[in-house]
Amino acid sequence: MSIDGQPDHHTIPFDPGARNLGVVVGFDGSPNSTQALRYGADIAARRGALLTVITTYRAPVPVYGAYAALPAQREDEANRRRAETALDEAAALLDGHRGEGSYVTAEGDSVGALADASANAQLVVVGARGRGGFLGLVRGSVATTLPAHARCPTIVVPGEDQDEPMPSTAPVVVGIDESHRSRVAALHAAQVARERETSLLVLMALPMPVSELSWYPELSPDAAGIADRRRKELQVVLDQDTAWLRELVPGIEVTGEVRIGEPAAVLHDAIGESQLTVVGTRGRGAVRSVLLGSTSRAILHEAEGAVMIVPLLQDERLPS
Repeated sequence: MSIDGQPDHHTIPFDPGARNLGVVVGFDGSPNSTQALRYGADIAARRGALLTVITTYRAPVPVYGAYAALPAQREDEANRRRAETALDEAAALLDGHRGEGSYVTAEGDSVGALADASANAQLVVVGARGRGGFLGLVRGSVATTLPAHARCPTIVVPGEDQDEPMPSTAPVVVGIDESHRSRVAALHAAQVARERETSLLVLMALPMPVSELSWYPELSPDAAGIADRRRKELQVVLDQDTAWLRELVPGIEVTGEVRIGEPAAVLHDAIGESQLTVVGTRGRGAVRSVLLGSTSRAILHEAEGAVMIVPLLQDERLPS
C-alpha cells in the first residue's frame, strides 16, 4: 500500500553513508516533538548515526507606521532566540544520548526546512502536532506536506494523548501491492525490523466486490467464495514476496497475510497492532489513494502508533 506525492518515473538517489545529517528530528519544544526527539534519538543510537535536531523560526515582514513604532528588539531576532532556546531544551532532554548530536536553527517554513534537510538525511522524524517554530503544524500538515516532498523516509510519531507505545515485541508492518514503490517500502521496513530485532508482517489488501467490481469479472451470488479464491491466489504471490524479503534482509522473521477489506481500513487496523507501520509514496490500482488523499489523512489523524512513509528511493537490489 502506498501514497501519492512523488513523480512516477524519478527515483531518488539514496546512499545512507553519504547522508551526513543522519537522523533528522523536527523539534519545537512541544510535548509531541519531545516524543519525536526521543524516538529519533533511539533510532540514531541503534544505527550509530548522527542525530540532527532542527528548529525553525520565521522572519516577519517589517511593517511599521512610524519610527516610534519600531520595536526595541527586531522580531526576527527574538524568534531566532526562541528557536535557540528550544534547541537548548532539546540538548538537555538528550543528556546521556549514546551518540553524536547536532543542533540547527533554520529560518523559514518548517516543512520546507525539513524537506530541504531530507536530501542529506537517512530519515526524518516529526511529531503529529507541533507549536512555535513549527508554527501551526498539525497532524495533517506533517502527514501530507512533508512526506510528499521529503527525499528520505519520514516517520510521524503520534500525539502525546495516545496510549503507551506498542511493546518491542510487536511487529513492524508494511503494506504492499506489487508496485515497485511498495517493494522499496518493504525493504526499508525489513531493515527497521532487523534494527529493532523484531518480526515483519507484510500485508496486502483485497477489497470486497461491493466497491471494486473490476476485481471480480465473474461476479456471481457466490461473492464470498470468489473473494476467498482470490485471496488464496494473492497469498501465493505474497508468499513469493516474503521469501524475497527473507533472502535480501536475512535474520528476521517475515510473514505475509492477505486481508479482505478496503486498503485504508486494513492499514488502520495494522497501525493498532504494530510498533511501526510502513507505506510507500504511491501504489497502483485500488490502493493508489490510500495515503495523502482524504483516506490517508483520516488514517493519520486517528493513528495510534508511528507511521513511516517511504518515497521512491533508488535501491540497487531492485531493477530500475
